[in-house]
Amino acid sequence: MADVEIRPLQVEISYLVKTYDVDYARIMHNTVYIRWLEDLRLQILSEHFPLEDQLANQISPVLEKTEITYHRPLRLFDRAIGRMWVSNLGKARWEVQAEISRGEMVAASARQTGYFMDLDKYRPIRIPAVLRDKWEAVVATNVQSAL
Repeated sequence: MADVEIRPLQVEISYLVKTYDVDYARIMHNTVYIRWLEDLRLQILSEHFPLEDQLANQISPVLEKTEITYHRPLRLFDRAIGRMWVSNLGKARWEVQAEISRGEMVAASARQTGYFMDLDKYRPIRIPAVLRDKWEAVVATNVQSAL
């Protein structure tokens, strides 16, 4: 069986590096990558478990850790594509992975982990069923089609 890359719940956003995104060397500043990761993560939630629904149920996602590797710089006026997917769901923790690319060139790759929190008790909770069910359905479909 060939290795098949599964990217459950993947989203994609197009970006343009603007003047306020670059440093004095005209290279995109590292904080912009973090902002774009936030855009991508919020897009996943918007499509699969909207923030409004979370807040109505008194829960919220919490970002616990960000790891980013810079492969190649992005420069002023570069057009980039950000892609993010939910790479793992545990009982209470989630993990997303992302790539930010210019054409076929990956400029940065990232991994973020977190959990969902009960806003009344400020304690972690299990991954909400609506998100888990969608993720498991995508994973199961991709595994079946790979067989």
